[in-house]
Amino acid sequence: MTRRKGEDSRAAKAVSRARRDLLAGAILLAALAVLVTGGWRYVASVERMLGTTSHAADLASGDRILMAGMLLNLALILFGWRRYRDLVATSSQRDEAEARATTLARTDELTGFLNRRSLAEEGAAVIANGLRRDKAVALLVVDLDHFKTVNEVHGHLAGDTILRAATDIIRKALPASAVAGRLDGDEFAVLLPFDPRHMSTVDSIADYIVGALAQPLITKGVTAHIGASIGIARTEADCQSVEALLRRANIAMHAAKAAGRGRHAWFDATMERELVSRNAIEAGLREGIPLGQFVPYYEPQVDLESGAIIGFEVLARWEHPTRGVIPPDSFIPVAEECGLIADMSVSVMRRAFTEARDWDQSITLSVNISPAQLKDPWLAQKIVKLLVETGYPANRLEIEITESSLFQNLSLAQSIVGSLKNQGIRLALDDFGTGYSSLAHLRALPFDRIKIDKSFVTAMNKDPESMAIVNAISKLGESLNLPITAEGIEDQGIYDSLRSMGLHKGQGWHFGKPMTVTAARRLLAEKGLLPSARAIEAEAPAQRRA
Repeated sequence: MTRRKGEDSRAAKAVSRARRDLLAGAILLAALAVLVTGGWRYVASVERMLGTTSHAADLASGDRILMAGMLLNLALILFGWRRYRDLVATSSQRDEAEARATTLARTDELTGFLNRRSLAEEGAAVIANGLRRDKAVALLVVDLDHFKTVNEVHGHLAGDTILRAATDIIRKALPASAVAGRLDGDEFAVLLPFDPRHMSTVDSIADYIVGALAQPLITKGVTAHIGASIGIARTEADCQSVEALLRRANIAMHAAKAAGRGRHAWFDATMERELVSRNAIEAGLREGIPLGQFVPYYEPQVDLESGAIIGFEVLARWEHPTRGVIPPDSFIPVAEECGLIADMSVSVMRRAFTEARDWDQSITLSVNISPAQLKDPWLAQKIVKLLVETGYPANRLEIEITESSLFQNLSLAQSIVGSLKNQGIRLALDDFGTGYSSLAHLRALPFDRIKIDKSFVTAMNKDPESMAIVNAISKLGESLNLPITAEGIEDQGIYDSLRSMGLHKGQGWHFGKPMTVTAARRLLAEKGLLPSARAIEAEAPAQRRA
């Protein structure tokens, strides 16, 4: 109703302006007509006034009337001309304002690119024109990789400046036939007609944009390192609309990011199947975590000298109701990406602590913390809360942290580690040798153990370099008085080599694959490491004496 009233008001104003314009035009035309048709009479009257009579009183009354009419006519002409000039100026200003409004309605104010709606309209025309001319149309989705950091560090005004600089780079790369738009935030789309026989033309443009945006952007005192990932889709028999191209290009863009960012990727059907699978996994995570489908499996850790079981590493497995047991490499990356890794980890730890609390007090549990979890400042409190609720002793828990997660936020990791250590929880540096600055991390954090990455251990008897790395880490641990755990012990040869180096703890398939809690309890019972097993053994001699 309010919109209708506004439209009626604008319509009434337009009618009023038109009437005034019509009146001014009629007055001007009438005055000019009178001047043209009666001008000779006015001239004659003026001549008589100036030449034959010296007193105004002697003038004929007709001459005075004609003179007055001429003056009035001139006044009307001047009024009409001035009104006409004002109307022209007003009309010009109105046209300019309407043009600006149209431009603002079609373009993004910050970058000057088309907005999403206008891109869809013009993109449809580009596709239709390309089909008529036997040309293909590529749609490039350009996503700035680290633009969020610019806003967080330098503020949104600086972010806008960097965004305009990035826009200029994209614009410079495009031919005149291209149509570019801003989709959202730091994401752009480009529609580009090209000869389907020369796809390298599109590759060259994408490579230029990626290369130029990989360089530091310096503007107004702000230096930003952003980079870009580009997904590309092209028109096909089953993909001839802007919406369909956008969907495929977005899939390809995410594939480019997953492959390491700072590159471009063309869409192919396998990407779509992977996306469907990934979305199914995310849906399964959201449904399965509350239902307890994610459970702990236990990988034995042994004393390499005696062969005795001294602990287990807790590994997550998905016991799917229809697909069976799903390994972690299928769902852990998705859980980290969609923010469900913390909930899943808490669920698995709670179950593991509950299942293992009555095992022999010499048996420890090792739990790996993902880089995403180490960004949570309340992580230590959450783990301690689990220990209290389940009754599992803190001194039987070892938290494993990878070097890559420390590199992301060392100061926060120091705070979390300090809180864990204060509760008696031990700390291990996992995947040692694969990170960025291992020695610096050993000095910065109070680790209780080093775990050698299994990629070195499994190859040590075949690759001299891997053997040298394992040996060097073993000596480093000895000099720092840090125990070493070797992962990936898969055969007797590796086992013997590690024992000869003096390593005391190891794990791998040579000692057993990750197992269910039932299998773990059976193994512990065989070794007399369950309270019930020890009670039976203690009762047996008494029964024999009786």
